[in-house]
Amino acid sequence: MCGGFTCSKNALIALNILYVVVASILISVAVYGQASSLVTNLPIVGGILACGVFLILISLLGLAGAVKHHQVMLFFYMVILFLLFLVQFSVACACLAVNSDQQEMLAQQGWNKVNMDVKEQVQERFQCCGFQSRIMPPNTTADYPSCTLVDRICCKNMDISPECQCQPCMEKLKETIDYAFKLCGGIGLFFSFTELFAVWLARRYRNQPDPNYKEPHAIFPRSNYLY
Repeated sequence: MCGGFTCSKNALIALNILYVVVASILISVAVYGQASSLVTNLPIVGGILACGVFLILISLLGLAGAVKHHQVMLFFYMVILFLLFLVQFSVACACLAVNSDQQEMLAQQGWNKVNMDVKEQVQERFQCCGFQSRIMPPNTTADYPSCTLVDRICCKNMDISPECQCQPCMEKLKETIDYAFKLCGGIGLFFSFTELFAVWLARRYRNQPDPNYKEPHAIFPRSNYLY
């Protein structure tokens, strides 16, 4: 019967297998991005890799606890997963609540921290120049890449006079940044509720008695009985 011991056990095993698959995808994406140099920002790669490894460890703990019906494993699995739910739910809500001004501020900080190669890749990819303006602000220490190449690309694609210039990158990146925040927030919110469901399922399964468990009985010889 669904809702019984066997159903709860199988559901918890299936949910943790799903987490293992998702964690494997995260690890594969991080390794591929680092190997192919698609992502040159190492903290991003390290963050994705750390999330994948942490999720797969929790999933293996949940799998072991579900298969063995181990009370201690299931207890720590519930506690760690609930803490992860709180963190992920908070981050997801923060991503969904970020307005355009905050997105621009975060993007500006990221632009100032990345190296020149990343800025040139962004300019060529989105056909833009500079972040908010083509003019370099006074008393700034940030590196500003050349816009000669991207200006030629923009003018060729726009098919106008040679005096044309590319727009600042923030104008081109607004929709992309907003979509990225909404996508991350939506996915994080969805998986956070699956983690809350896993906590409830683990608690339910932990409190259910195993029908195949046989209680030990001490057997004494009849000579030891008192009559």
